[in-house]
Amino acid sequence: MPLKRNKKAFIDFSEIKNTTVLLIFFVISFSIRFPFFFRDYIDRDESTFILLGQSWVDGFLPYTQLWDLKPPLTFAFFAAIISVFGKSFIAIRLAGVILVVITAYFTYKITLSLLSKKASIVVGVFCIILLSLFGSLQGVMSEHICIAFFIPALYLLHAKKSSGFIFLAGVLMGTTVMVKLNMAFPIFFIGLFLLYESLFTKRKINLLQVALFGTGVLAVIFATVLPYYLVHQTHKWWESVVLAPLEYTEARRYSIFKLAPIFVITGAFLLYAYKSKTIDFKNRTVQILLIAICGVLFSFVKGGRINGHYLIQIHPMLLILVGIVLYKLSITYQRKIPKYVWLIALLIPAESYLEYGNIIKTKYERNTFFNGEGFSVPAYINANNLETKNILFFEYHIGYWNLDTLPPTIASTHPSNICRDELFTFFDNPRKNSLEELKFIMEVLQPKTVVIRKGRSILDKKEVEENNYINSYLAKHYQIFSTVDNAEILQRLE
Repeated sequence: MPLKRNKKAFIDFSEIKNTTVLLIFFVISFSIRFPFFFRDYIDRDESTFILLGQSWVDGFLPYTQLWDLKPPLTFAFFAAIISVFGKSFIAIRLAGVILVVITAYFTYKITLSLLSKKASIVVGVFCIILLSLFGSLQGVMSEHICIAFFIPALYLLHAKKSSGFIFLAGVLMGTTVMVKLNMAFPIFFIGLFLLYESLFTKRKINLLQVALFGTGVLAVIFATVLPYYLVHQTHKWWESVVLAPLEYTEARRYSIFKLAPIFVITGAFLLYAYKSKTIDFKNRTVQILLIAICGVLFSFVKGGRINGHYLIQIHPMLLILVGIVLYKLSITYQRKIPKYVWLIALLIPAESYLEYGNIIKTKYERNTFFNGEGFSVPAYINANNLETKNILFFEYHIGYWNLDTLPPTIASTHPSNICRDELFTFFDNPRKNSLEELKFIMEVLQPKTVVIRKGRSILDKKEVEENNYINSYLAKHYQIFSTVDNAEILQRLE
């Protein structure tokens, strides 16, 4: 009988070089995120980061001219892009692609020490998907920035033993926490793990290296304080970076039921992995990943809230562990992937396909790829010579950037901050509550032009008194000048 020949695989994954993997990740990430390069804003937070980045480029440290509830390196990221490329949405969104690729690549590198190259590449691809789709993830969020430093730091702790690399891991971790403050918890837990290793195990890490790790973290934190110290405004850093987030988390907490799902799902998965013995919990890399996951989850509990984009901080680590379990199960049961699964995979980036159609439609109808009220409203205001002094955007506030103007008050940098009166004291706002702030803007500054979203509550529905005031005031003193897409442009009557 003739011998059966083994079918040659269409792709020999073992032969793929890491540089090729990096290129594959870039192509996938770019393809998914590219149509969103031309959207005005995808999340309100991204627009606020851009405004503070521009303010820094103009010579104002964060929290001095404009204010938002994030550590300074979030704004430094945007300031760096603006200082090099100017007011370029394409540059900002391309930087987002690079952040996702970095995270996916080092997720792949960590996975590669635990699984085959093929499985590791698949984990990296799913990392790109979870960081790019579903919700507001096509923009550049602070979570994208912080995790692009955090995952490489985990890789260095997992793969490198020299003191220099341990220090570098600390620097990357310090950068992480100065982008997203809640990441202090996983970083602290990892520091304790390293200390435990140096004191109670035979693993090759010593107290000097633990000290170097901590020094790297603290060096970055102190570096962000330095610009404020030099201009005698250290209190601004302390109040805005440390005290304000603590006050915010106490004032804006979710119920335990909103927090529960991610804990239940993660706990059930880890329990299954333990019972089925599909994950080796004695493996050092697995232990580091688990500690990082627990640290992030603990930060959610302390913060008292979870928004969809917060989960970016946990996806890469969890994906690696999920990848291990699925890989072990596939070997155990030796089942091939059904062909229809590949069809489903092609349907995953449905949001991207729709956005490609949107930009083609916009190009055909308006002769531009750029779309959204953040572009169309400023263009209309300029074309009709409407007054922009003290202009107030209750929505589409990226319009400030496109009009080369500023929000009327520091509290209105992010529209929702107007109603976060628990934060007013941290930027020395003379108004004590949100109603006073609204009255000052509307009755003292008296903006000639106000932009709202058509058919939507102007402020959060929970802000009943504030909504009643602003609705009544606008009805009495303003009229609709024009409706542009989903935005209403109001003009003051007197």
